[in-house]
Amino acid sequence: MARFAPEALIGMADALGIMGGTFDPIHLGHLVAAEEARLRFRLDRVIFVPNGRPPHKKDYPVTPPERRCEMVVLAVASNPAFEPSRIEIDRPGPSYAVDTVTQIRGRLGPDAKLYFITGADAILEILTWRQPQRLAESCEFIAVTRPGHDLRRLEEALPRDLLARIHVLRVPGLEISSTELRRRAGVGESLRYLTPQAVVRYIAAYGLYTDRGSPAAETDIGPQPVSRA
Repeated sequence: MARFAPEALIGMADALGIMGGTFDPIHLGHLVAAEEARLRFRLDRVIFVPNGRPPHKKDYPVTPPERRCEMVVLAVASNPAFEPSRIEIDRPGPSYAVDTVTQIRGRLGPDAKLYFITGADAILEILTWRQPQRLAESCEFIAVTRPGHDLRRLEEALPRDLLARIHVLRVPGLEISSTELRRRAGVGESLRYLTPQAVVRYIAAYGLYTDRGSPAAETDIGPQPVSRA
């Protein structure tokens, strides 16, 4: 359907961002966070990694990975610094962040910077992810949050060695969540200006989110983590 992040491009990067998430569906909050991270940290590109089999979302149905991946492809197509990746969709088993980061780290040069981009609320739960210490040894973290958001919880919840690997990035406060987009699509409300128009058309063409209710709310700013334990 469209391009995917080739190994050659990843290997040429001096600074690379990984934005992982369920992307069910991807929305403008994800794209704004990725672009702000790219500019602030001078990233060569940002790789968008849709979950293949998210282990932390077993209690409600998730849109099939191929559909979510195709929406990501459509959403990032206009930005040459954004690349979709099938790394988790093509890898068997549960999608764990540590496996994804380790796999991408292996393609980078030894001096390349690698950043994992996710919401500040998700970072609060990093100690529950699979092998968090090994993950932190392979990359640094960009914790996306809104201006004025209280970050004291990060300092209270996480050890100092892990905090040293976390960079806080404040982005414009877009009150958008995938949960709300699913709800709106399910009742026929407009998704315009909440996600790229190509994604709006895709959701309508395949009738996504019209046959199930909305699960518990997700973090509004930035993506959900690639995985949790």
